[in-house]
Amino acid sequence: MARILLVPGRSAASPDHWQSRWAAANPEYQWVPRPSGPLFDLDLRVAALHRAITASREPAVLVAHSAGCVTTVVWAVRHAGPVRGALLVAPPYIDPEWTPGPDDPDEPAIDVPRTALPFPAILVASRTDPYAEFEESREYAEDWGAQLIDAGDAGHVNSSSGYGPWPAGEQLLKNLL
Repeated sequence: MARILLVPGRSAASPDHWQSRWAAANPEYQWVPRPSGPLFDLDLRVAALHRAITASREPAVLVAHSAGCVTTVVWAVRHAGPVRGALLVAPPYIDPEWTPGPDDPDEPAIDVPRTALPFPAILVASRTDPYAEFEESREYAEDWGAQLIDAGDAGHVNSSSGYGPWPAGEQLLKNLL
C-alpha cells in the first residue's frame, strides 16, 4: 500500500472541495502543510512536501491540485524520495515570459520544470479552466510524461466548479496505487 499525501493549491481547500472531502472520508490521508502567509512561497512549499515524503520509507502517492501541481513537479526536479505516482489536477499555466506588473503581488517568478517526472503521473485538465488553456495542460502532460485526462467543461476542478464529491477522481487515484 502507499501513503496518500494531499498537496494543496495556493489557498486552503474549502470543506466542500474534493481534496477536503477525501481527507475527511479517509483519515489516513495526510495533508502536506501549507505555509501561512499571503504569498505563494514555492521554496517553503517544496520543503514541506519533501519533509512529508521523507517522513516515512513507505511509498507515497501525491494528490495535487492547482499550485500544488507546480509544487510537486518542482519537488521532483530538486529531490528524490519514495513516490509511487502523482495525480495532478488542474495545474495552472505559468508563462515563462511573464513579468509582474505594478499591481501584481511581490512574488518571485516561478520557472515550471518541463522535464519528465521520475514516477507515473496522471494529469487532469479542464477545457474551461480559467488558469490554463487545455493545450497548455496537454503540453505539461507531454513534457512531464503524464497520462492526460480530458475532464471536459470542468472549470478549475474545484468546489466552485461543482467538484465536491469526485468519484471519477477517486478512480484515477486507485489507478496509481
